[in-house]
Formats: sequence, structure tokens, C-alpha cells
Amino acid sequence: MSAVLLAILLGLGVLLAVLILAGGLVWAERRLLALWQDRYGPNRAGPFGVLQVVADGLKILMKEDWVPPFADRSVFVLAPAMMMAAVLLPFGVIAFAPGIVVADLNIGLLFFLGMSSLAVYGAALAGWSSNNKFALLGAIRAVGQMISYEVFMGLALMGTVILAGSFRLGDIVRAQAGMWFCIPQLPGLVLFLIAGLAETRRIPFDLPEADSELVAGYHTEYSGIKFALYYFSEYIGISLNSALITALYFGGWLGPWLPPLLWFFLKTLVLILLFILVRAALPRLRYDQLMSLGWKVLLPLALLNLLATGAVVLASGY
Repeated sequence: MSAVLLAILLGLGVLLAVLILAGGLVWAERRLLALWQDRYGPNRAGPFGVLQVVADGLKILMKEDWVPPFADRSVFVLAPAMMMAAVLLPFGVIAFAPGIVVADLNIGLLFFLGMSSLAVYGAALAGWSSNNKFALLGAIRAVGQMISYEVFMGLALMGTVILAGSFRLGDIVRAQAGMWFCIPQLPGLVLFLIAGLAETRRIPFDLPEADSELVAGYHTEYSGIKFALYYFSEYIGISLNSALITALYFGGWLGPWLPPLLWFFLKTLVLILLFILVRAALPRLRYDQLMSLGWKVLLPLALLNLLATGAVVLASGY
């Protein structure tokens, strides 16, 4: 089998697995939020309400795929596709296990940062093309928030790059054979996790979609399959950030007894549950608090962590 054909088949397999995982997360989040908040979750459609996701999916696909007459039609249709592409493409450089990576690029982390930053356009163009004041305000919030926290995300992961000496995800995982980077890079891990919450626009950083203020934010005017793309992109983004944190800080596929791929999946699943727990436990911040946290707290800490890591590596000759 040629390398190109193998990469295509592997890419299709990763795509299918990610979409199935995103659908399962919709159900898992609703069940876990109900458990932690002491209320009922989906419990009627199928065992433990598992078929509720199927019912919701069929319902949203059968809804009218409506484009507002006052919207810029071509941009309005393009925006959700850009958002979905921005969260799917970075999966191509994640090393799930030895030899299981779609594109083993030597600039894998840079590719992740470049592709994930395209999500800004998905939010900005949606708000602008909708010709709706609530959607435009949500888009402005999203652009400011996502561009700001991309800075802290990039600075936070540079510590692992310094320790591993490579931007390739596989090399970073193998460099953790002696000790996971979550120990020497604990500040970077915390900073990256906070930035990941902001990048996926999750509570407590869901200001661009604040329903109490902006109806639904930048996707207020969307319905049917186009709304479904935005809805699923959020859960795919959670999976992406959890998988990346696993590779950067928790040894990726490394672990005893179990198969490497299973180790990677279990670590990623624990981090996904952490994302859901944060939603259950924390309130939404104000927008000024969000930006102050980023530029006044996270930026100095990220720079300090980067300088300290570089100094230690230089002094030890690591």
C-alpha cells in the first residue's frame, strides 16, 4: 500500500472517529452536567438517554436551511465551513500512537496554531455577514478573545518545544519517556488549559455566545445544518485541545500494560471530562475581566515560564 493511500485512509479514519466522539460528547456532557448539578439529564430516548443525540441530530438536519434575506449569502454560507475546517485540520498532525499520524510534519505545532487560528474568521464572518447587531457584537467579542488567547496559548506550549527540541508532536511525546512534561511545565500546562477554554469559547469564557446578552452571539441567525456545524465544532475543539494537551504534557501514548492508542484515548477522555466539569462549576466572567486576565496575568506568567525554561535548559546543557 502506497504512503499516500495509507495517509488518506488514516485521515478518513481519524475524521470518522472525531465526529463519532463529538456526537458522544454531546450526550456525555448533558448527562454529567445533570449529575453534578443534581437534576435529570436525557433519560427517555434509549438506554440512559443515549438515543437523544440521534433524535436531536435528525431534528436539526430536517430543519429548514434558511438564509436571512438581509444577509450576505455567500459569506454567510462559507463561515460555518471555515469554522469546521479550522478544528478538523489540526488533527492531521497529532500523533495518536507510534506510526498513527496522518501527516508527521516537523512543524506540527506551528501547523496546529496556524489552522486553529482560522476559527477566528469563522466567527468574524458569521457575525458580519448576518447583518444582525447581536451577531456582530458576538463576532467582535470572539475576535478579540480568540486572537488574544492565541498569544498565550502559543507562548505556553513553547516550554515543551524547548525541552523536546522539536515542533513535531511525535518527538515531543518520545521526549517524555523519562518524565511527563506536566511536572517541569506545570505553569505552561495551566496556562494552556485556560487558553484552550477561551479558544473553544467555553464557560467561563463563553462571552461571544452569551445567551443572556446576545441571544446566541455570532451564530444567532443560523439554523439547520449550518448551525449544526458550529455546534459540533465546539465539541471537536474540546477534543482537539484535550488531545494536544495529552501529547504535550501527559506523555501522549506512553504508559505501561495497555496499548499505546488506548493510553492516548484514556488520557484525552479525562481531560475532556475536566472541560465539562469546569462548565458545571464556574460562572461566566465579564468581558473586561476576561481581557484583564489575559493581558495582565496570563501574558506575564507565560513569558516568565518561557524565560525560566530557557534559562534552566541553557544552564543544564539539556
